[in-house]
Amino acid sequence: MSIRIYKESYFEASHRLLHYKGKCFRLHGHQWRAEFWMEGDLTPESMILVDYNLIKEVVLRYDHEVILNKDDPMVECLSKFQDVVLTDGDPTSELLAERISSELEEECRKNNINARVVKCRIWESTSCYAEWTP
Repeated sequence: MSIRIYKESYFEASHRLLHYKGKCFRLHGHQWRAEFWMEGDLTPESMILVDYNLIKEVVLRYDHEVILNKDDPMVECLSKFQDVVLTDGDPTSELLAERISSELEEECRKNNINARVVKCRIWESTSCYAEWTP
């Protein structure tokens, strides 16, 4: 039997868009909202598709982190003081939607959970989000 679930989670993180012409070129932070729609087969023993806490744990990998393009010259400086989450390309909401979805699906595979992300929204403000669907 296939079933679909929804989970919403939040994280605080800063980023900057290296190749953007405007304010977002500067390092700044957001309260990000992550929404996931997942679909798959229930685990017969637990009757759960995916533990909501697993989804939250994946999202919280980004909580209170600095997220930068791996080619950003700030990486070298900031890495002296703290870990930096590196991305292939500018860390836009579009990129994060695909990346976090992929990480969540990888966690499902590692845990033998037959589930996949069917839609993900990453909100970087109350009025704009990126939506990823495979």
